[in-house]
Amino acid sequence: MSDLIRILAQKTTLKPDNVKNILHLLGEGATVPFIARYRKEMTGGATDEQLREFYDAYEYSKKLLERRAEILRLIEERGKLDESLQKSIEQAQTLTELEDLYRPYKEKKSTRAGKAIARGLEPLADMLEKAGLTAEELLTEAERFINEEVLTAEEAIRGAQDIVAERYSDDRREREVVRNRARWHGVLEVKPAKEFDPKGVYAGYREHREKIAFIPSHRYLAVMRGVREKQLAVKIVLDTDRVLENIRRHRVPKYAKSSSEMLFTALKDGFTRLLLPSIEREMHAELKERADRGAIGVFGKNLSQLLLTPPVTGMVILGVDPAYRTGCKLAVIDENGKFLDHDVVFPTPPQNDYEGSKKKMLELVKRYNVTAAAIGNGTACRETQEFLARLKKEEIELKYTVVSEAGASVYSASKVGQEEYPDLDVTVRGAISIAQRLRDPMAALVKIDPKSLGIGQYQHDVDQKLLEQKLFETTEGIVNSVGVDVNSASAGLLSYVAGLGPVLARRIVEYREENGSFRSKRELLKVKGMGSKAFEQCAGFMRIRDGESVLDNTGIHPESYDAAERLLKRCDIKMIGMLEAEKISGEMEVGLETMKDIIHELQKPGFDPRDDLPEIPFRDDVTDIDELHEGSIVSGVVRSIVDFGAFVDIGLKNDGLIHISQMSNKRISHPFERLSVNQYLPRIRVIGTDAEKGRVSLSLKEEVQPEQAS
Repeated sequence: MSDLIRILAQKTTLKPDNVKNILHLLGEGATVPFIARYRKEMTGGATDEQLREFYDAYEYSKKLLERRAEILRLIEERGKLDESLQKSIEQAQTLTELEDLYRPYKEKKSTRAGKAIARGLEPLADMLEKAGLTAEELLTEAERFINEEVLTAEEAIRGAQDIVAERYSDDRREREVVRNRARWHGVLEVKPAKEFDPKGVYAGYREHREKIAFIPSHRYLAVMRGVREKQLAVKIVLDTDRVLENIRRHRVPKYAKSSSEMLFTALKDGFTRLLLPSIEREMHAELKERADRGAIGVFGKNLSQLLLTPPVTGMVILGVDPAYRTGCKLAVIDENGKFLDHDVVFPTPPQNDYEGSKKKMLELVKRYNVTAAAIGNGTACRETQEFLARLKKEEIELKYTVVSEAGASVYSASKVGQEEYPDLDVTVRGAISIAQRLRDPMAALVKIDPKSLGIGQYQHDVDQKLLEQKLFETTEGIVNSVGVDVNSASAGLLSYVAGLGPVLARRIVEYREENGSFRSKRELLKVKGMGSKAFEQCAGFMRIRDGESVLDNTGIHPESYDAAERLLKRCDIKMIGMLEAEKISGEMEVGLETMKDIIHELQKPGFDPRDDLPEIPFRDDVTDIDELHEGSIVSGVVRSIVDFGAFVDIGLKNDGLIHISQMSNKRISHPFERLSVNQYLPRIRVIGTDAEKGRVSLSLKEEVQPEQAS
């Protein structure tokens, strides 16, 4: 355990005592959200993100220690472990270092060198490595190794060279030198493959070269997808001449009349046939891992911003799932998200029934006092926006916004959708989902597999286990940071609360349906299967509005209720500043970080962090691509962000693109430095249009005037 604590302290920069406490908490079954929020004194105030990184380092370090012990055992069993090697193995900080140290001691029965060793040619290989003999003398020595398996001296020499080649390729120092050269100076060379389509999506990669140290994750994933589709071929190119020159200079003795050329031939073979392909595979593995983590990081960031989209409160909302032939499905939900009614209209081609659609729409709007509409951004979205904009000009005052309908069909056909609305058609469920994701995006979107939400690129190309883990952690983190109303939350939303999971979440909903609303957090202990540990983990993240205690509508954990109540009796909470927290915490014998959190929660009971974010913008008109030209000014909402830019809804059928180079007059390294999902951009400049393809290029850069440029 001491080794693990030491390694983790080095990798995470946390103090050893904090590392020890975190390991203890994890061992007790505590969740990351709970530790981050309610055990700050034990962790040194480590954030949720820091604890996630700590957990990754913990898992890696465990593997490192287990592999180290295994390698030491295997080498010792073969009688090859000496004090120097043991020390090197014990000091190795990465799995790669460990495997490099172990490589020379692995059994290699099927290799050319392994066969040569089995034929007794190791002594000849030793002579060759020393290069102290002339070529003729080495051949004479080689004749002593002729037997039934080795028929000639030349064959013996070749076997010895194979052994030397493998020794070179297994040398950890040589591997590290070549590996670092590949990392920092290697070039990814892309060429057309046999099935290359010169007019296809990979046309831009016909002859592409890029240093692997700087290749963006999205480009590497795109190239490798082209490789899988047999459109592209790739290889990692090194300056092999320089490597071979270094081999000759540092590994080949300069003896006159020696067998040095035979040795160099063996070393060159070890580099080109064994080491270089091995390092190339390693580089691809590193590039893939780096690209995966980069792409998955974008997924997580997009999902985080999507889930943190502010809810639209106090409005009756009309969800519109647009279509052509089958019509636009409508669903009305009230201010609390309760489903009220549904219908279908046909304002789009081929029917173009404007009058009939207007009549139905007017009936729904007046009957339920609908004040806002959410339009799905799929097929016929553009025409549906035109329909609503036209209604405004007549007699229906109905503002609208376009929301992503990604995943709505997945939800409507899912078990969750069927359980929530068993008597409704899947198309109606889809329209309800569209309305719900405007009313409360977090509550609606957690019911859908995040991979179905269209929030990133190359989701099928990245490590699926890593992607799933990241998306779950992101959702879990957001849900617990916002808090959950236990009396209105679905089982899907509750399942992300720390310590619960799907089974307990369903039981909470069942208890609520049988016994009515929860009046206190303590009542959760009556739910079947809710033990003290699960209650400890989840209670702080639950909210009960209008319950028996105002504390139940805060993020204060029940374990701190006594301290919170003493604080309320002692003074006016609104008058307490954070500077007084240290004094009060000492007097009340409560941890400083805990006291700060108690004060913050008491000053804003029921606070939702999403309330501080900009509200969702609504529209009442549409944009026509034919009216746009270079220099036009439009407004829009960021729908998704990728490594190379952001896609923005400006009221067209297709989102416009702001390339990263057009986001700022100053250089930025990633779009997230400037933009976030669902951010409203009031002033965007059009820099190019392609009406045929429906593409619009946009810019946020300020135009530089001629006198400024000079």
